[in-house]
Amino acid sequence: MIIRKKVWPRTISDLLSMTFVLIIAPLLYWFGLWIVLPGLYGNENPVAYTFHFILGSFIMLNIIGNFTYTVLCDTSIGGGRIVPISTASVTDGWRLCATCECLSPPRSWHCNICDTCILKRDHHCVFTGCCVGYYNHRYFVMFLWYLFLGAAYAFCYGSLFIWSRIPFEFPMSIIKMVFPVAIFFFGFDSSIDQFYLLLYVVSAVGTLYTGVLCVYHFNLIFKGVVGNESNKKDFTYDVGWKDNIKEVFGEQWYVAWLLPYVKSQLPHDGISWDHLCSKKD
Repeated sequence: MIIRKKVWPRTISDLLSMTFVLIIAPLLYWFGLWIVLPGLYGNENPVAYTFHFILGSFIMLNIIGNFTYTVLCDTSIGGGRIVPISTASVTDGWRLCATCECLSPPRSWHCNICDTCILKRDHHCVFTGCCVGYYNHRYFVMFLWYLFLGAAYAFCYGSLFIWSRIPFEFPMSIIKMVFPVAIFFFGFDSSIDQFYLLLYVVSAVGTLYTGVLCVYHFNLIFKGVVGNESNKKDFTYDVGWKDNIKEVFGEQWYVAWLLPYVKSQLPHDGISWDHLCSKKD
């Protein structure tokens, strides 16, 4: 893996979004494993507590690991990669990037924020502060997947914990759930229970948001397209669901989802796509 030279967020929105993720993910981890689980199990069922503690830590490890790899991985046309250029290849999907002042390979697009052309660019992610492309696509979707699992996990067990601890009182309970941040930070209710309710609401919203994103991005992977190609309904590079998965997760795709540290060689270089094309009449 080639490391990006500039990993610091380039915009305020990227910085704020990354900061939010880096704060809220550890908070939900702490809330679930050190507050919710002891409250539900205590010393009554140490086996169940240990199981959930290990599972929660495994999810958190994947969130941190995949986030780190997504941010650090350089998936641009630069980064020391040798981009082959020939007269024949220039006419087959190659484009001149006026900003980079170089030829951009097929499926590569320029990102104004990253200020470079990205190999097989899917989109620029504000939560990681970088573009998602050929070499970090796997880590991004796994980061998203484990965020969803973590949020859903916190929401399910948080529901048992919150509603056994806080009595439901209409309409005040509804107001506290709809405006949890304002209620807590503006001093209307600065109790620890309101803080727990705030984290619970965040886990609920996070479950819905990341769940929708997971459905969207995994659908793109199965179809063998990125965001721009999907919008144009261009399925030129769709080579079947299994090979499409390999293009993102590599040859060891069946175990690559377990941990970001599992090595899984990608089948191609993200530059030469001629032999992958299955153009439809």
